[in-house]
Amino acid sequence: MSLETLEDDLGETFDDLDGSLAVDLDRETRNELAMLSTVLEPDDPDELVRRGIHMLFQTAVETGNLDFHLRSQYDVTYDEYLSGMTFDEMTGGGQFPQQQQNDDRRYQF
Repeated sequence: MSLETLEDDLGETFDDLDGSLAVDLDRETRNELAMLSTVLEPDDPDELVRRGIHMLFQTAVETGNLDFHLRSQYDVTYDEYLSGMTFDEMTGGGQFPQQQQNDDRRYQF
C-alpha cells in the first residue's frame, strides 16, 4: 500500500462519516458519559464524544500507535501523510539510484 492508497481510503471513510453517526452505548459507557456530562456540563453530550475522539487521536499520535498501524497497513507514517510525501521522496532517495557494486573481492588480498 502507499500514501495515495491511504489518501483514497481516508477520503472514502470521511465521506461515509458525513451526517449523523448513531452509536449504541453499553452500560459502562453510558455511565461514564453521564458522569462527564454532569461534572463538565457541556451544552450537548455530543461535545464530549468529539473531545473523546480528539483525545484518543492525540494519544495515538503521541505514543506512536498511529504510526505503527499506518506503517503496517500503508507503509507510511503520519508525518509522511501530513507532508504528502514519503521519506524517500523528501530526501530524493529514488531520484539518484546508486549503481550496484560487486564487493565479492573487497577483502581479498
